[in-house]
Amino acid sequence: MKILVADKISPKGVAFLRQQPGFEVVEAYGSSSEKILELVKDVHAIAVRSETKITAAVFAAAPLLKVVGRAGVGVDNVDVEAATERGVVVMNTPAGNTIATAELTFTHILCGARPVAQAAASMKAGQWDRKTLSGFELFKKTLGIVGMGRIGGEVAKRALAFGMKVVAYDPYLAPSRAKAMGVEAVSLDELLPQADYITVHMPLTDETKYMINAPALAKCKKGVRLFNCARGGIIEEAALLAALKSGHVAAAGLDVFEDEPLAKDSEFRALPNVVLTPHLGASTAEAQESVGIEIAEQIADVLRTGAVRNAVNMPSMDAAAAKVLAPYLDLGAKLGTLLQQISPKQLAKLRVTYQGRIVDLDANAITRSIQHGFLRRISGDGVNAVNAPVLMSRLGLAFEVVKTSDAGDYTDLIELEATAGDGAVTNVRGTLIGRGNQPRIVGINGREVEVAAEGSLLVLENLDQPGMVGAVGTLLGKDKVNIADMSLSRLTPGGTAYMVVRVDHEPSESARAELKNHPAIKLAKFVQL
Repeated sequence: MKILVADKISPKGVAFLRQQPGFEVVEAYGSSSEKILELVKDVHAIAVRSETKITAAVFAAAPLLKVVGRAGVGVDNVDVEAATERGVVVMNTPAGNTIATAELTFTHILCGARPVAQAAASMKAGQWDRKTLSGFELFKKTLGIVGMGRIGGEVAKRALAFGMKVVAYDPYLAPSRAKAMGVEAVSLDELLPQADYITVHMPLTDETKYMINAPALAKCKKGVRLFNCARGGIIEEAALLAALKSGHVAAAGLDVFEDEPLAKDSEFRALPNVVLTPHLGASTAEAQESVGIEIAEQIADVLRTGAVRNAVNMPSMDAAAAKVLAPYLDLGAKLGTLLQQISPKQLAKLRVTYQGRIVDLDANAITRSIQHGFLRRISGDGVNAVNAPVLMSRLGLAFEVVKTSDAGDYTDLIELEATAGDGAVTNVRGTLIGRGNQPRIVGINGREVEVAAEGSLLVLENLDQPGMVGAVGTLLGKDKVNIADMSLSRLTPGGTAYMVVRVDHEPSESARAELKNHPAIKLAKFVQL
């Protein structure tokens, strides 16, 4: 498999990829967009930093592409929507630059308290200006941290070591974690007026864009100091400029900007109370080596084992979890494809019910496998666990997931139910049996059956009358189709019964027509799992 390293990552990361059996590594640093389109025609993976743009055109030109790995956190240079559409995993390395970014943030906080950068510039200009370069202590001041993920947490540790009080806003911060870290969890409206220093550590989303805007700054105490080493656009730059000029914000430290590189005529460059750095958050030797090695390992895992870590467009699953989930993923995919083949074509809703021990596992991955199986014969080879939810939504299908700890007679049970526009319901049930966790079909449309979920199946609904097994067996025998397994089920004697026959190969068209035309057979479906 071929891996394109489009941006310069750690040499140790490149060396790791070259050492993997069956991998061919192409280094193409600084390539033009036209050259990238040419290079990706036969690549299975791409490694980038922030320079190379992986656009929709790149994905369209790369039919073999399975994964794009970003050595760093932000994936602004990758069209994630186009990747998902094409079924390509996009991964980043959120942990690799944690310490580097936290340390740079705290450097900015220190420079916001003590005008070190301004003092250094004045000294080099031949001045000795002690009076105007006086600063403030961090001790006993309040630091407000907006976003308490990995980086925010590391900044909090350093602030506490300086004797600061830390208040934190994060909608996902559990009170128990806040207490364990020694910080006070507050709302954003509570944080703004009490913080002497504010640093943001949120991803840039529709919800966080301009979350620190003019109204938010107006709530801050006069003389607040503001810092952003996360993503440009979280702080509204126009509002910050106005607040800096008015003196409401005493100082700022910025490593990221709404548009990068920062324009040469940006007003920020002329303000004496602002320290600017050119997006250096991850720019340490240790961080670059760490993220380079980490993304190389993650790419190798995807290509070799299918294990996915730090994906931004699908649930992550490490090698250990992949091993545990493998039989459930197989079962889910087979139940999905079985349901699709025995259901009406026009469906309104699908429901998945997980029962028993399975509810403690990663149901997201299993659900995607079910969707993949359901779509496999509809959407072709291009569907996979990455793009299955997107493709499913395009069909207009409502999708519901239900979980219950009660699995009845089974340890684990997956039940799929499809509802047609006219209200007709089709359902299938499956479980794992034996030490080898063999997938088994244990129910179809309310009838209990038991047949291995593999190979080719004939699913028959017939009148419950003598001679049906012989009639089906004779017909298949005449057609030279060998029966590998058979399961019979009925609800009441003399009503309708189900016959699920596992066969070695598909019956001929004439044999299938004869089955469908048999007066006692109401339904005959040939299913390929």
